[in-house]
Amino acid sequence: MMAETVVTVETPNRTAASPAATPAPGQAQAKPESNLNWLKFNTQYFITIPGILKIVQVVFGIICMACASPALIGGTHFFLFVVVTFFIATLLWTFVYLLGIREVLNLPINWILTELINTGIATLLYFIAFIVQLASWSNLYGHGRGSNIAAGVFGLFNFLAYTAGTYFLYVEHRSAGV
Repeated sequence: MMAETVVTVETPNRTAASPAATPAPGQAQAKPESNLNWLKFNTQYFITIPGILKIVQVVFGIICMACASPALIGGTHFFLFVVVTFFIATLLWTFVYLLGIREVLNLPINWILTELINTGIATLLYFIAFIVQLASWSNLYGHGRGSNIAAGVFGLFNFLAYTAGTYFLYVEHRSAGV
């Protein structure tokens, strides 16, 4: 079972300023409270297996984009569409965990199921995309062949990373009993 990340959010006590609380002339005034007091970086998530997988997915996504750009043929267009779409989605999930947004927002969202569906769709589309990328460039010779085949291989690696992420999310969703 994976460790659930919990962030405690403390709301500041905002009472009206009373005459006793106002400083006398010559005393320094207290610094006003920031609206971002709830914001705390949750770096502990990124030492867990799901957190490490998210970092791996982002890094492999960057490598896939770098190797496949610019898209010279149709198969690479689809490959880059999948890579960029789920790179952005994974970055959003990374910031959700880094900033502890899941715990701060009191919305009736099943976060684990939502992420499971997102990661499952990413896994399926990465599977199709890396096959299309490798099949498109396997019989072509010339400029860009090596980097585009490398992009397909890193797409395979990212497919495996998303598969592992989907598995761990599925296990966590089943263990939550929701």
